[in-house]
Amino acid sequence: MKAIYIPGLLKAPERTEVIEIDEFLPELETLTPVRGQIKVSHQGNYLDVSVKAEAIVTLTCHRCLQQYNHRLAINTSEMIWLDEAAEQPDTGPIEREIPLEDLLEMLPPQGHFQPDIWLYEQMCLTIPPRQLCDKDCSGIQPANLDGSDSLSDRRWEALEALKKQFPK
Repeated sequence: MKAIYIPGLLKAPERTEVIEIDEFLPELETLTPVRGQIKVSHQGNYLDVSVKAEAIVTLTCHRCLQQYNHRLAINTSEMIWLDEAAEQPDTGPIEREIPLEDLLEMLPPQGHFQPDIWLYEQMCLTIPPRQLCDKDCSGIQPANLDGSDSLSDRRWEALEALKKQFPK
């Protein structure tokens, strides 16, 4: 996907550009290409960016460590403010308190919007933080299911031998 020159959006029909997506994103490993549509509209002092897309990724279950396929589907929008201060370097102190209203995405009005980077970020945000192959996944089962006292990890054999030397 090529970058969108922000002032060029003002000359587009209805100040909007629609991008059809059917490609793999280089930084995101997916089984299928990301398919969908991004719509970028210039609203004067901000860009209204929306996306509806999906792809399939392979995840690893956090309980049993088995791999499984998961569909990432996004249908979201974001306002990106256009402000000249966006291209100015941050010369403030390293640690400082930032008001909540300053936590916004900003781009310079004469700059470019990178739809592929924005789409990558949105797709990453839809990856579930708790990855489970099934809601009833029981996790890794111990190999010793017969109820015996034998240890399955031979590294503990020396300790077991030492324990047998002492009376109970």
